[in-house]
Amino acid sequence: QVQLVESGGGLVQPGGSLRLSCAASGSIFSISIMGWYRQAPGKEREMVADITTGGTTTYGDSVKGRFTISRDNAKNTIYLQMNSLKSEDTAVYYCNALSRAIYWGQGTQVTVSS
Repeated sequence: QVQLVESGGGLVQPGGSLRLSCAASGSIFSISIMGWYRQAPGKEREMVADITTGGTTTYGDSVKGRFTISRDNAKNTIYLQMNSLKSEDTAVYYCNALSRAIYWGQGTQVTVSS
């Protein structure tokens, strides 16, 4: 079992920045990829970014150049630095980990509004 706890969401104005964190615990040795997904009201969940244990990153088209995913292996934590935020980035952001199964965090709300 893997447990994921997100933090760092909140309200920010357009053009602002936020950093999300996701701390993993449990059977972390089996994790191969961790990432961030988001789901806006009335929309399907979409991939935002992910990162392998080797540090290879992938980004969704809508966030390329604005968001950066990183990981601190010593802390078993991944981060999502979100810059130049837009209203369309408003969503619940979920941390995700792939090991023998797919695990999800509880989600953290990000609201971009003036």
